[in-house]
Amino acid sequence: MNRARMYGIRNCDTIKKARAWLEHKGVDLEFHDFKSAGLDPGTLARWVADIGWETLLNRSGQTWRKLPETRKAAVTDSASATALMLEFPTVIKRPVLEAGKQLLVGFDAVRYASIFDRRQA
Repeated sequence: MNRARMYGIRNCDTIKKARAWLEHKGVDLEFHDFKSAGLDPGTLARWVADIGWETLLNRSGQTWRKLPETRKAAVTDSASATALMLEFPTVIKRPVLEAGKQLLVGFDAVRYASIFDRRQA
């Protein structure tokens, strides 16, 4: 059976689309709302090591836009970005999906299909 763990915030429209797509495909989905449950520093460190902080940091979202310019300018490397994402998990691009050894950021039906349709074959 297809299994995955999704991280994000429950009321995000992109999360809703991704969850609906996965449910339609019959994926057994565990959801972690990091707005209410927080985010484990070890999990974030693994993501940063796997895909880089630049991919994870959502510079177009509302949380980022509301930050003071001095705070934005201080995000220059992995350590500063990680500290910001731990303080404000909603600045992480959503969803973050762990599916086996795959780690996907953002929702793209084609990318999801390349993983989950292959597993059903």
